[in-house]
Amino acid sequence: MELKTAIQHYLAKESETLLQLDVAAIESAVRLLLQVRENGGTVYTLGNGGSAATASHFVCDFSKGATEQLGGKPFHFVCLADNTALFSAIANDIAYEEVFCFQLRNCLAPDDALLAISGSGNSSNVLRAAEYAKGMRVPVIALTGYDGGKLRMLADISLHVPVNDMQLTEDVHMIFDHLMLHVLCDCLPRET
Repeated sequence: MELKTAIQHYLAKESETLLQLDVAAIESAVRLLLQVRENGGTVYTLGNGGSAATASHFVCDFSKGATEQLGGKPFHFVCLADNTALFSAIANDIAYEEVFCFQLRNCLAPDDALLAISGSGNSSNVLRAAEYAKGMRVPVIALTGYDGGKLRMLADISLHVPVNDMQLTEDVHMIFDHLMLHVLCDCLPRET
């Protein structure tokens, strides 16, 4: 396939995928993030690899971007993949499957939410964290791709990308971040 055709094919597939997203689920996720903010809770984000980078990006965009643009009560987001020393200590001394759940046991509270990102929906450390949150009656927003895996079934709110391609899935996961931030900043009045 020639380069131009490959580029056009990728962009067409991305556009097609975006049109299949569940707008009601995105709206539910935005409303939950607002509820957590209003109640003074924390949104814990997590993921592996590219999903960890997306989880970290959510923290930047909401803790700084949304808070700065909206004023008033801040959003409080924390990425459980950001502390390399703690992450690697848990992985090395306990188990890689525990890197997120171990951290949640020390901090998760009733007014919080978990934003769990897994392209396959089957990452064992992400699933353990989601199961723990569900056991604590803390809502779980899941960002998945492919068939959504087990994580999609565990989620209270499923932001599923219906495509069997990791790069397209991760693209759309970043779009969820920017879309929700943009919608919040467009729809809410600035507070003083």
